[in-house]
Amino acid sequence: MILFENVGLRYGMGPEVLRDVSFRLEPGSFHFLTGPSGAGKTSLLRLLFLALRPTRGLISLFDSDVATLPRTMLPDLRRRIGVVFQDFRLLDHLTTFENVALPLRVRGQEARSYRGDVLELLDWVGLGERINAFPAVLSGGEKQRAAIARAVVGQPQILLADEPTGNVDPYLAKRLLRLFVELNKLGTTVLIATHDLGLMEQFRAPRLVLQKGELHIVQ
Repeated sequence: MILFENVGLRYGMGPEVLRDVSFRLEPGSFHFLTGPSGAGKTSLLRLLFLALRPTRGLISLFDSDVATLPRTMLPDLRRRIGVVFQDFRLLDHLTTFENVALPLRVRGQEARSYRGDVLELLDWVGLGERINAFPAVLSGGEKQRAAIARAVVGQPQILLADEPTGNVDPYLAKRLLRLFVELNKLGTTVLIATHDLGLMEQFRAPRLVLQKGELHIVQ
């Protein structure tokens, strides 16, 4: 599903922020990505989401070398990946319901085919009474939950989450983790970047640990 071989990344002429990163994530696996601030977690996720290309090394997603893929193929690959960004990236002119349903609309599905599923998911993340609210009136925690719901609504083949529980209380963090676990049981490969040791202790999974741009795997 995901293969990194000796991947390096630098921005411009600066030093490498990732150095000789190698790992493999099998289909249907669940991993945490952790490490101190500035270790390169967000950069690694951006490589996985195809927002960046590596300076060197091999990255393969879905058995395709991303370095050699034509740019016209990237949107199709991205639609197979769900992403929870730290800055949420909700569209200001869409309601909570519309933001969450967006991946399904992009696929060409009609609203009547997914309305019930989207409403059920919004209830699950505690936004059942905020379906018609616009992002400008949502709290940080509500925006985060909407972003999570949008990322999982289409049951992506890969889910990448960058600090997905950073703005919610411990009870809701546990509930959101259950959502990720259930999605994983359906076959989604899950990678969660987090500093939250308590969250990682709730669900035992291998950890990809980044330190000063280098990666170590802890089973």
